[in-house]
Parts: sequence; C-alpha cells; structure tokens
Amino acid sequence: MEETFTHVRTMISIILGFSVAQLLKNTVKLIDHNKLTKPYPLHLLWVFYAFLLIIHFWWWEARLKGVESWNFLEYFFLILYTALYYAFCVLIFPDSINEYKGFQDYFFSKKQWFFSFLIVIFIADFADTLLKGKQYFFTLQWEYPVRNLLHIVLCIIGMRSRSVRFQYGLVAFFILYEIYYILQHYFV
Repeated sequence: MEETFTHVRTMISIILGFSVAQLLKNTVKLIDHNKLTKPYPLHLLWVFYAFLLIIHFWWWEARLKGVESWNFLEYFFLILYTALYYAFCVLIFPDSINEYKGFQDYFFSKKQWFFSFLIVIFIADFADTLLKGKQYFFTLQWEYPVRNLLHIVLCIIGMRSRSVRFQYGLVAFFILYEIYYILQHYFV
C-alpha cells in the first residue's frame, strides 16, 4: 500500500504546487506591474490566508499514510478535493483582472464564488478527515467539527456582507485562527 500512498501523495503535491504557484506568481506580478494594478490590502490578506490554508492542508494530508487500503473512489475524491484548492487560488488571484476597476472591485464582484469554494472545501474536509479513519476523526475532539462549521457559517455571512470592515475582521479571524490551529496541533 506504500506505493499507492506515494502515487496519491504525488498527485496531491502536483495540484497543490500549481495552487501555490498561482498565488506566488500573481503576487510577484503586483510588484512587477504595480503601475497597472494597485494591490488591495483585503485581497492580499485573503491571498495570504489561501497560502496558509494550502500549506496546512498539504501537511495535514501526510496523515493519509495511515490509510491501509485505497480504492479508486477515494483516490478520485482526493484529487477533486485538492483541485478545489487550485480553483480557489485561481479565483482569489486570477492571471488578469482587466475587466475590473481593480482588486477591490474584483473581490467584491466574486466574493459569492470565493466563499462558496471555501464552504465546499470545509465540507469536503470532513470526508477527507474520515478517510483517515473514524478513530483519527475522534482524536480531533470537539474543536475540529466546530471549527469547520463555524467557518462555513462565517463564509455564508461573508457572502452576504457588503461591509468592508466586516470583511477585514473576517479575514483577520480566519488567519489568526488558522495560525492558532496549526500551533495547537503541531507544536504542542
């Protein structure tokens, strides 16, 4: 089964590598072409959150090593789930926003899609965690399902909120909580 895990891990790594590349490439474009398109701090915070979320997910998937048997449906699910991260990265940081006034206009025009992808990612995360085994799921205790459900509810609110202040508060909460969650699970 080690060979199967290596294959699964390789496919996940390729897709996540494209995701990180999308974020990094377009961040550097902002520096290189800053006269054409001005950065928008709220957008950049979401880009940072996306980067942090992907790096955490990549590390989290190392636990797939404990899966003793694989079938095609599980493999297919993981590829689709990982592809959601790539689609999310392209959505949050596309190669071009020429048809928009800037990143602020782009973000608020696409926020329903952006938050919808996050919701699907958090829902799929439950299935991904169960794939690692029910015992593993239960070791995460109450915080894990509460975390995901809270993020889903906040994404629904984020979709509907037009308040810039709320959007800044939301991304700050997501970033701080993600850092807390990483520290809590990997450094304690």
